[in-house]
Amino acid sequence: MSQMPAGRTEALEQPFEAAFALLDQSIGSGRIPGGVLGIHDLQHGRMTRTTGLAQKVGGERIMTVDTWFDLASISKVAFTVPRILALASEGRLDLDAPVTSVIPDFRQYAPDCWERAVTFRQCLGHQTPFPAVEPIYTYGDDPERLRAFVLQREWRKGPPVYSDINYILLGIALERIEGKTIRAMEAGPGFAFSAPPEKAAATEHCMWRGRVLCGEVHDENCAALQGSGHAGLFGTVDAVLDFGMRLLEKDAAGDPDVRLMRTPLSDKRTHGWERPYEGWSGGSLCNGSVIGHTGFTGTGLWIDFDRGRAWTLLTNRVHPSRHADSGIFALRADVGDAVNTAV
Repeated sequence: MSQMPAGRTEALEQPFEAAFALLDQSIGSGRIPGGVLGIHDLQHGRMTRTTGLAQKVGGERIMTVDTWFDLASISKVAFTVPRILALASEGRLDLDAPVTSVIPDFRQYAPDCWERAVTFRQCLGHQTPFPAVEPIYTYGDDPERLRAFVLQREWRKGPPVYSDINYILLGIALERIEGKTIRAMEAGPGFAFSAPPEKAAATEHCMWRGRVLCGEVHDENCAALQGSGHAGLFGTVDAVLDFGMRLLEKDAAGDPDVRLMRTPLSDKRTHGWERPYEGWSGGSLCNGSVIGHTGFTGTGLWIDFDRGRAWTLLTNRVHPSRHADSGIFALRADVGDAVNTAV
């Protein structure tokens, strides 16, 4: 199924067709059940197209442009990052202050520990010593007790890596400042924290929950915490592209928060986003203005500020199991190269 602007131009159609052929081949091989590709260009409009199935186990449903996807870690950049940066712009938090300036009870029984020195900016850019992931959901089933566990656990210290713990902490900080849980907050235009099962791309047959997940969050820690800053957002291809377009428009207007999203904090990361490096998800042909982010469920969004273009690849590559070689890493990069080859 396709959605294309009237009078579309060759400048958009050529890269779109080349990129979609790669997605279609991947779906045809059976490695991924289904997917949606979308490109929006400020000059040339929008194209979206679907292929394959939204669900194949526990019932069979065709993928459509209205299918909702569990966006997984795209939640970090579409929900948490804009809110943290907005609070900083309003003077309600200091990016270079420790997280304890908002969460004073974080590791409160060890006043000299390294965790209490971690700053908001370090969390945004994954420049902390936290481990990449922790099975928080295995420590209990009460969300408030699990938050207490996150805040009082003595975390093992390692080299800086991409860590969900950074964004779980940022999410708790948002909750403290706003005085409400994340799921009680507005998800953002076009987004939600769940989706109608009959309209959502199925994700995994979860061993912990004993069912195929459809319209409920895939990430176990986010589910156990009943909302978190690192995952949990749902959206359609148009919602994701609309978000990308808003960032392009804000950047053109000189928005300082978007400037920070583009400002490097390391050779791989900005304030929240990834930036081009050898082997990154956006492919080898991106210019230096591009930022992007991926989600574990098989999603991704990339924004090219120089060219005024955003593209998204949304798949259900973990359906029915994450324990298979979906080829998603190569597919993302190849799609990015196809999008950028004809420019």
